[in-house]
Amino acid sequence: MKRIAIYGKGGIGKSTTVSNMSAALAGKGYTVMQIGCDPKADSTISLRQGHELTPVLDTYRDKIKDIQLEDMYTIGYNGVICVEAGGPTPGIGCAGRGVAKALDLLKQKNFEKVLCPDVVFYDVLGDVVCGGFSMPLRKNYADNIYVISSGEQMAIYAAMNLGLAMENFKRRGHNGLSGIIANKRNVNGEDEKLRTLSEDLECPIVGTIEHSMVVKRASDDGLTVAEAYSDDPMVDVYTKIALDIINRD
Repeated sequence: MKRIAIYGKGGIGKSTTVSNMSAALAGKGYTVMQIGCDPKADSTISLRQGHELTPVLDTYRDKIKDIQLEDMYTIGYNGVICVEAGGPTPGIGCAGRGVAKALDLLKQKNFEKVLCPDVVFYDVLGDVVCGGFSMPLRKNYADNIYVISSGEQMAIYAAMNLGLAMENFKRRGHNGLSGIIANKRNVNGEDEKLRTLSEDLECPIVGTIEHSMVVKRASDDGLTVAEAYSDDPMVDVYTKIALDIINRD
């Protein structure tokens, strides 16, 4: 089993990218699980044709001790196991602690042994790397950590902050940053900015996703590219990146 955490600034296309990679790997026969670690609980929406999924924390608040593993997930496109951590009631509590609680509940129910995924993607909000949002950085959650960035200033700023956090975790015996996934937005000097980011973080760009209206149209329709436009070349792009990162050490 390969466990991968994907971080990135809100709005960078992180969930779209992770969902498309999940769909691509599932189409190759892998059992894939995608865990959305964001209070918005919309990580897996394009794997479920735009339908909402009740977050783990909402279910927990309703059932408390009666919550079971089957209450925490649903099956999406191509058989992808979809989970949304969710967050606290708005205005009450800490979103990061909410994510930590949801991940703890999954662990308590032995989700890895019961569901037997080949690949687990943690899709994590990367604007703030604190508390619960840092949970997947730890050894007992993710084997590899990647950051998604474009050449936009705020995306690079968030990626640099994550890199600093990763250095702190690495000094404490946890995993370092494995690489950058470039999700391009056609900004001026984007390739050079991404190369500089790679040099500053001392990690490679492991895949590049060119700006694509096909991806946007599929996402707007609540679908992955594989489901909406199965013959489009972007399916191969996501497949290659996904296969590359799950086969890295």
